[in-house]
Amino acid sequence: MANEGVTIYFVRHGETYLNHYGRMQGWSNAPLTDNGIEDVHRCGRGLADVKFDAVYTSDLTRTQDTAGIILEENGQADNLTMVQMPEFREVFFGSYEGMFGSEAWGSVAKHMGYETTQDMFMNTDIPARMNAFREADPYHDAENFMMFWDRVEKGLIKLIDKHRDSGETILLVAHGGTIRYILQNLIPDLTDTQALLNASVSVASYHGGKYHLDRYNDVSHFKDAE
Repeated sequence: MANEGVTIYFVRHGETYLNHYGRMQGWSNAPLTDNGIEDVHRCGRGLADVKFDAVYTSDLTRTQDTAGIILEENGQADNLTMVQMPEFREVFFGSYEGMFGSEAWGSVAKHMGYETTQDMFMNTDIPARMNAFREADPYHDAENFMMFWDRVEKGLIKLIDKHRDSGETILLVAHGGTIRYILQNLIPDLTDTQALLNASVSVASYHGGKYHLDRYNDVSHFKDAE
């Protein structure tokens, strides 16, 4: 069993009220909307044939609620214990938490010297924008890129060390930014970097010391109740 690797199903949590209202949601907790709950059920039904060997979430309630629904639809709610890992939280936006996204990003664009957020997104990369978030935050509490990546990488190393070459399939329910930045850092040829949909699935396998991307931002498996 030396080279069986491990497969990780990265699932973004379902839509929350802060998502619905277009507000910044990093470490803030908000409940899933009715639509969010239904989409997670649809996602779970589409994963009903996948046998998970372990399940991890961040320590924020929206990921735990999402994982619970998926395991319920998957028929594994009674025999798998969710492990909460704060390492997989979303980026912390500091005093911008809960602010309308357009307002927060407008402030960061202005700090970076751009007239519009569109100009900023076209001319900067993720690390630069995250660093600017911390600088622009009046309290300087927002995470910059290295603060964020250091904690996420610690979580990944824990997961891989525990499950490497086990041949197991892992469910990791986390956040849009967290999953996207993980995959961008691990998969060099990932060119599709669009923001992840709520309840979407991205699948990466790790074997031979390398990560391979099998699915990204996939909702094609969603299944309605019969």
